Amino acid sequence: MIFSANKTGLLKKIIFILMFAVAPLLSQNFHINGIVTDSTNNPLPGVNVKIIGTKLGTATGVDGKFFIGNLKSSIYSLEFSSIGYKTKIISNLVLKDRPLTLNVELQQQAIESQQIVVTASKYAQRLADLPVSASIIHANLFEKKDINDLKDAMRYVPGVNMIDDQISIRGSSGYSRGAGTRVLLEIDGIPYYTGDTGEIIWEIIPTPEIERVEVIKGASSSLYGSSAIGGVVNVITKGIGNKPVTYIKTSIGAYDKPSYSIWNWSNELRTFTGLTAAHSQRFGNLGLSVSLTRLSNMSYKQSGYYTRFIGFIKGVYDFSSTSSLTFLANSMNQHDGTFLYWKDSRDALIPPAADEGESVTSGRYMFGAIYKYVLSNNFFLNIRGSYYRNDWADQTSAQNKSLSNLYRLEVQTNANLFNNFILVSGIEATADNVTSNIFSNQTAKGFGIYSQADYKFQFPLSTTFGIRYDYSKLSNQIGVSALSPKTGLNYRLTNRLSLRSSLGTGFRAPTLSEAYTSTSTSGITIRPNPNLKPESNWTFEVGANYQLTNNINLDAALFDNEYYDFIEPTVDPTDGFVHFENVTRARIQGFEFNSNYSFFENHLRLSLNYTYLWARDLQLHQALKYRPRHMALASVDYSIGNFDFGADFRYSSKVEEMDFELVTLGVVKDGRKRVDIQVLDLRADYNLKHFGIPAKIFFNVNNVFNYNYVELIANIAPIRNYSLSMEFVF
Repeated sequence: MIFSANKTGLLKKIIFILMFAVAPLLSQNFHINGIVTDSTNNPLPGVNVKIIGTKLGTATGVDGKFFIGNLKSSIYSLEFSSIGYKTKIISNLVLKDRPLTLNVELQQQAIESQQIVVTASKYAQRLADLPVSASIIHANLFEKKDINDLKDAMRYVPGVNMIDDQISIRGSSGYSRGAGTRVLLEIDGIPYYTGDTGEIIWEIIPTPEIERVEVIKGASSSLYGSSAIGGVVNVITKGIGNKPVTYIKTSIGAYDKPSYSIWNWSNELRTFTGLTAAHSQRFGNLGLSVSLTRLSNMSYKQSGYYTRFIGFIKGVYDFSSTSSLTFLANSMNQHDGTFLYWKDSRDALIPPAADEGESVTSGRYMFGAIYKYVLSNNFFLNIRGSYYRNDWADQTSAQNKSLSNLYRLEVQTNANLFNNFILVSGIEATADNVTSNIFSNQTAKGFGIYSQADYKFQFPLSTTFGIRYDYSKLSNQIGVSALSPKTGLNYRLTNRLSLRSSLGTGFRAPTLSEAYTSTSTSGITIRPNPNLKPESNWTFEVGANYQLTNNINLDAALFDNEYYDFIEPTVDPTDGFVHFENVTRARIQGFEFNSNYSFFENHLRLSLNYTYLWARDLQLHQALKYRPRHMALASVDYSIGNFDFGADFRYSSKVEEMDFELVTLGVVKDGRKRVDIQVLDLRADYNLKHFGIPAKIFFNVNNVFNYNYVELIANIAPIRNYSLSMEFVF
């Protein structure tokens, strides 16, 4: 009898659970769909569509259409927002008996101060409400400048300095020769760095799939952990609309002759080409987006060539209006030549004889999944998992090769505990294994737990406090850990003026490549240093944003970064070997000013930006390597009819320090030659919609004056080049 009673009770529980689970499926659900256009009836992609009072929403696809499904009969209010357009709210929409279809028109706004970012606090916030500085790269930058590599777009972000493929936000990094990064790259919130070298592979990111890029400046370890000690770059990919969309882009370009005839090592026209084909479509609750890109570049430098294939798949399945699963698959296969530094200044585009013919073959593959579940209007769950495989081998005398497998899992919750109080919490774990003859066979693991509380007072003050605990262990080394707290304030003095400040710490554990690299290449011998300690920093910022008029926006910030046990590559003068070591103390201070202007009903747009850096090694009493003292950016855009014209200028002062030890030891000839950077680019495009053709034509001239400069020691940056590209959207 006791057994029977237990069985009966268990059966009742099963029936109750089944009824509870099936009931929502039996209820009648509806949807809201529609299209968002501008004042000229052109569809607007990437518009954020949110049901006010809930965490439900979506974004318009390339065709401007949106769809929010599985809604119960009720009264809803929708908010439509997009960068450069006035936010629009449609209230009291009655959803009953049948679905709703909306046609929404957004009015252009010259300078939009209400831009939305998700990276700073792992949830949507207005840019003007942040306690830290941030910049946004819009999708149109990639098309109008024919940019196929994300790192080239980063050169046009205020406060960012690129040293070849190494990113430095406000002087956070020098050049570490492909080992480690102080800036975390993400795509849709999934970290993108390799398991062996711990570096960013910019080329894997499919630029045609980018909706926008959010750049957070300053230490973000309180939310993102070790690799975010200098900032975060988060790539937001495009949404998938209801209407099938096919996108094709083709481009061709060529390098001009070098400015000195003695540098003209090839009589061929050095060309580069690109071809992208992409398609997105919905099948009921499933949305799919697929793209394939082929890029080929003969290069202006001998052995600087590459051939690259990039694949990308994004799938979104909506289980209901409250839960969805996003799947990402991204790959890049590449064969490229090796050019580290010139033979000498008279043969500046030719590598040393020992390096001629060397190349690298690589395959990078990332698989990620994001599960979102809205438990209520005040609580939702994000689960992110990913696998990043990095496989490469060089064809050099050293025959270096490496295979790494990096696994990540993160569980994040967002809770509105009560009015104006948001708590973001999460736990994260990583596991990494490497098989290599350059790093030997190594393993690494990490663990992090974080929480951040944001509170808005009744008066216009917002406060932030966050803290994260990290644990990291390399192979058989002793594990290291750190606490990274951060606090921030944002006070809106008026509707046009807001003040912000933040104070926090950053933490970065050594990567496997920094601790264990042992190899010789291009005359440089690198030896391991397994005794490296983690580096840390204190970062402080105070800033202001002022919307002077609807057409003028001004932003300024002062910052101070105090680094401890700073990890930098150094050359041992006794034997000439390169190794990584902890610099006792470093200090990076500076000032940043950004301004945006709009004239003639937004037909003419101007941007002016300036950054001052004071980056010092306090132990050696000298400048940190590869940090320019002054950086400036200027861009102008003019639109008339179906034509758009633009110009971009960037300037960096001559850096005080590079790897001059390599010059002293005779490894690099003429390596002290360097100048400031002054690069002017011109562009124009024409929209063929006037002829009923869904296409645009773009023409670019980069480095108009064929100015010769180096970002990296003894390595000439791109000379003048021309490109013609065309995009079709069906």
